Amino acid sequence: MRLGPLVLLSTLIIGSTCPAVALTHSRRGPTSPRIAAKRAVKAKQPQGQRTIDDERATQIQGALVRSGYLTGEPSGHWDAETQAAMEKLQADNGWQTKLVPDSRAIIKLGLGSSTAAGNTLANQAANQTNAFPQ
Repeated sequence: MRLGPLVLLSTLIIGSTCPAVALTHSRRGPTSPRIAAKRAVKAKQPQGQRTIDDERATQIQGALVRSGYLTGEPSGHWDAETQAAMEKLQADNGWQTKLVPDSRAIIKLGLGSSTAAGNTLANQAANQTNAFPQ
């Protein structure tokens, strides 16, 4: 008679542990085709500005005319003449000429942010003070 409760108890224990083990292994691994399809790599989009809008081109051309790197009236379009003038400005200052306009050139022309222009003026004042010791 003791065999009956022992068999019943062992059946309950085995029956209760098997579903728990089966549930922990039912998930798919990270190499599952469904997961791989969700992680498909998108084509890389180019970042940043690719062209200069006409309003900004007019501002830059006006500053290049005032600084003597460009002649005539601003056309409002970024053309080869404007490109060459900006490259000359950057080369004259020892800056790279592959990417035009360079942020330093924009700041030098007085068209940078107010913070950048303030820093440039402060640096120029400090350099002039240091250049002439008293």
